[in-house]
Amino acid sequence: MENKKERIVAAIENGTVIDHIPAEKTYQVASLLGLFDLKTEVTIGNNFASNKVGKKGIIKVSDKFFTNDEISRLSVVAPKVILNIIHDYGVVEKKTVDTPDELRGIVKCNNPVCITNNEPMETVFHVVDKERGICKCHYCDKEQDMAKVKLV
Repeated sequence: MENKKERIVAAIENGTVIDHIPAEKTYQVASLLGLFDLKTEVTIGNNFASNKVGKKGIIKVSDKFFTNDEISRLSVVAPKVILNIIHDYGVVEKKTVDTPDELRGIVKCNNPVCITNNEPMETVFHVVDKERGICKCHYCDKEQDMAKVKLV
């Protein structure tokens, strides 16, 4: 395989490349996805130049393909990142991570009297404004800024 420019980070045979992560979110994304506990190869690069986000992070994970639940969690921390699915060193699928309309069991309600903070139950949030990153608790109607939420 011939490249016009030398690769800064080695190619992977099979797995997922998470690209265009805002640089300040790179390690949070890795932690959120449990990448520090994996036994497969994980390459984390940060502060690469990017026309899209200024400075970006990139994470390459060998032999790992993320579930829809994992991708939903990722969308809360870093929406609009690009997932590249790799097979035999080639990109077979490319998808932009979009925030779903509903977040189940991902975000903690910041209202101390919300039933989800006082009873053993799953949280449910409706994303009411994707552009501004606003979600609303299904149970108490409290709105939260997704950039400031705590994850379950």
